[in-house]
Parts: sequence; C-alpha cells; structure tokens
Amino acid sequence: MEQTGQYIFEFLRHYGYWAMLPLMIVEGPVATIIAAMLASLGAFAWPVVLLFSILGDIIGDVLLYGAGYKWGIGFVRGFGKYMGITESLVLRMEKYFEAHGGKTIFAVKSTTGLCWATFAAAGIVKMDFKKFVKYSILGGFVWSGTLVAMGYFYGYLWKEMKQYISWIGWIIAAVAIVSFIVITLYKKKQSGKFVE
Repeated sequence: MEQTGQYIFEFLRHYGYWAMLPLMIVEGPVATIIAAMLASLGAFAWPVVLLFSILGDIIGDVLLYGAGYKWGIGFVRGFGKYMGITESLVLRMEKYFEAHGGKTIFAVKSTTGLCWATFAAAGIVKMDFKKFVKYSILGGFVWSGTLVAMGYFYGYLWKEMKQYISWIGWIIAAVAIVSFIVITLYKKKQSGKFVE
C-alpha cells in the first residue's frame, strides 16, 4: 500500500503539471483547490499552482473575449446560450463597460459568477484588450489566491490529522466541497445584485 502511494506521488510530481493547466482553463476553481491540496502534501509547488491557476483563468478569459470580439452578439445567440450566456444579460453588462470597464472585470473576477457573460460582453463592446488583460490578472490573482490558500489549508489539515484519525480525510474533503459550494452560491448571489 505504501509503495502504491509513493508511485502515485511520483507520477503527480513528474506529470501532474502537464495536466494542470488544461484543467484550470476548463474548470479552474475545482482544479485549483485539488492541486493546492496536493501541493500541501508535497506533490506540487504552491507558487506554480497559483501561477497556473491565474494563467488558466486568463487564457479562458481571452478566448471568451476573442469570441465576443470576433462574432459579436451572434456568438451569444449561437454557442453562448449553451454556456449560460444570454443576449439580455450581455446587453445589460454593456452599460457597465461604458462607465467602469476595468472595475467591472476586476469585480466579476473576484466576487461574482458572471465571468463567461462578462468576458464575452467585453469583446462585443470592443473593450481595450490591454486594459481587459490587466484587470483580468488583478481579479484572477485575488480569486486564485483565495482558492490556493483554501486548498493548501485543507491539505495541510488532512496531513496533520490523518496520523491520529484514519477517516479524517473524508471529513476534510467534505468540508472542502462544502466550502466550494458556499463560495459558488455567494458568487451567484452577488452576480444577481450586479445586474439589477
């Protein structure tokens, strides 16, 4: 059993980074928390996890911005609707960009659940790309930093307590999942206020 654990650890240490970035582009929050938990157990370096999390976020943001920029509202009417991006939501988001483009990107990245719609809308209204990336990085640093700290803490807790209670890993995993759900619900609530 000990040899199997060592093999998995070595596999993650050697190949885990290759899988990490693509996962963080597709499903950043979940991948970040898991990678940060593994970092606290020694499988990854937490600064690399943080860097990849921010980078994965930015790549996803730029892809959505580019889709909105190139195809405009047609992107929302076509593929966007399958991602939960509605035309009415994007049109409501446009007014925020006119007055507070950078602040809107930062606020959405760090506090709300409107990322996909917001970044597509930023492209549709042709927000300055450098400004878009700047605020995406700043907001991403706050959000990814929070997730990495949370995952690292849960991993550390599991590592310290497993020697005393064999089933503690399940409890800590459940707490990590509940924490993620609470954050997600909070972001959805904030997003509702954001577009009122």
